[in-house]
Amino acid sequence: MKDHKQVRNFVLAAAAGCGIFFSPVGKVEASESEVDFSSRELRLTAKEYLDSPYRYGGTTASGFDCSGYVQQVFEDLDITLPRSSNAMFSVGEPVNLNELKPGDLVFFNTSGNGISHVGIYYGNGMFIHSQVGDGVSITSINDSHYWASRYVGAKRVADVQLMAQK
Repeated sequence: MKDHKQVRNFVLAAAAGCGIFFSPVGKVEASESEVDFSSRELRLTAKEYLDSPYRYGGTTASGFDCSGYVQQVFEDLDITLPRSSNAMFSVGEPVNLNELKPGDLVFFNTSGNGISHVGIYYGNGMFIHSQVGDGVSITSINDSHYWASRYVGAKRVADVQLMAQK
């Protein structure tokens, strides 16, 4: 997995241009002004797991549940999140639906008992998540048949975590 991360970091650095370099341990480092996890890096990291299967309680690419997937994507970016969707809803800053940015966490009530599903807003009305049947996939948040009616809210966690690290 470490080699996989080094390859990903190399590709991200090449795509980003100047200002990013590799440390001896293979992490991408950037100046404060270049750190923006609501950008291409987060979307590329999230897409690395596209088509991974769904597995209840899963936390690896061999099978993710929704919160295991979200936690792994952010862990790949050195941001620590709680394990469950309900616990994730307790962190970050609330964001209105019409102000979503890529990287925001979107939450749903799919069970009738409060927060039970989480995904990552991808942009253009789409979010990426792990769901039963499809595994990690990109879905419209405005799907009137299912997701739109179950939407509960969103949180911005990347900006909050980055500020705490400074």
